[in-house]
Amino acid sequence: MNKRQRYVSGFLLCCISILSQCITKAPEKEDLRGKQFAGAAACAGCHQNIYNAFLRSAHHNTSRPASKATVLGSFASPDNVFTYSHGQKVQLEAHDSLLFQAAYTNDTLTTKRPFDIAIGSGRKAQTYLYWKDDKYYQLPLSYFVPSASWANSPGFPATHPRFDRIIPSTCFGCHSSGVVFKEVKMEGLQLSESFEKNEIVFGIDCERCHGAAAAHVEFQSAHPEEKQAKYITTISSLKNQQRLDLCGLCHSGLKTPQKPAFSYRPGDPLSDYFFPDPGRPAKATEMDVHGTQ
Repeated sequence: MNKRQRYVSGFLLCCISILSQCITKAPEKEDLRGKQFAGAAACAGCHQNIYNAFLRSAHHNTSRPASKATVLGSFASPDNVFTYSHGQKVQLEAHDSLLFQAAYTNDTLTTKRPFDIAIGSGRKAQTYLYWKDDKYYQLPLSYFVPSASWANSPGFPATHPRFDRIIPSTCFGCHSSGVVFKEVKMEGLQLSESFEKNEIVFGIDCERCHGAAAAHVEFQSAHPEEKQAKYITTISSLKNQQRLDLCGLCHSGLKTPQKPAFSYRPGDPLSDYFFPDPGRPAKATEMDVHGTQ
């Protein structure tokens, strides 16, 4: 290589070096719940084994984007047909990477909707949602694991397929960790909600049970020698009733909410989030259970 070529090569290398410093990485997308949330993947840096186990848990898998990998059940004939009365049926169809539930009457297509979201870990069952006009709707067929077969979605009519059941935010409150509203308003006596499509934190993630973790991740990353967990709720720090309330938010049956489930923070009393159920007996006090002291 002659002197001129060396100069040209050196100049080009300098230009590349300078330009590479001007190019910045695209900023990471902020968690849709706000800057105080870090996202579950941020936990893996210090808790890799726990995080790996979490990825296999029912909590993590209680909601996922629908795909051939996440939707249970056969799409092959004859196991992909559910029959109603009067010549009506719903057929499970796969076209390339897309999945559909298609309704037919006397073999004439009447309605066809895609699988957008799979709800349920699949240990017992799965049900499915589709998106239309800023709302999510439940598809007529769910998958029932014990019988390894498609089944009518819970509460749906046994005589015909139904595609018009709107899914409210209360469902997402126990099957996701966050959802973005487009609009919430009253229409007469009914609450009307619309959502931003696919703006969902799928599954029940670490921060639903431990609280927002951005400050914790920032502090512990800067102070790896600090073994006392800072700016995070540890389950061991909660009293027994607080632990019960934490699980009871989603695992104590259907109740009328006072506040959105997404606003719940570990340690909050569950009674602040649901109206009392007049059909249930009042909670027994410790004195009721153990007698007078």
